[in-house]
Amino acid sequence: MSKPKKTISIKEAISKAQYLCAEKEKCVSDIRTKLYDWKLPDTDHDAVIKQLVEEKFIDEERYALYYTKDKIIHNKWGRIKIAYALKQKKINNEFIKNAFDNFSEIEYEDILKNELLKKMKTIKDKDEYTIKSKILRFAASRGFENGKVFDILSEIIKNK
Repeated sequence: MSKPKKTISIKEAISKAQYLCAEKEKCVSDIRTKLYDWKLPDTDHDAVIKQLVEEKFIDEERYALYYTKDKIIHNKWGRIKIAYALKQKKINNEFIKNAFDNFSEIEYEDILKNELLKKMKTIKDKDEYTIKSKILRFAASRGFENGKVFDILSEIIKNK
């Protein structure tokens, strides 16, 4: 049987949260979850977060920029999926828009094109309609915008 976790002080929580934020970019939502896990009284959560924001350990605009870049480049996610994930973390819409504006449209389209080409190689079907529908479902599951997918898919098929 496991022992219940003891509650920690505000000072300990700030120290642990600073370490986490220094190690990896975090947002307010991530830290609130950690504070809850550490059994810090709910009344102290705002004080800890306020101090972390003041000391620039937490910066939600910076978080949105890094999160967006990371998910596009490494996870090959589209804007829809990234925006949804950031909204779940309660990131301001203005920060999300700014993060997308700061990412190169050309690089975004290149990533999408490469992902569509890779997916096309795995499809054994010969029927063009079936191939397109499978590609569109794949791109939608990755969170890419339908219009952009149609444009790039048309370009790929035209150059085939």
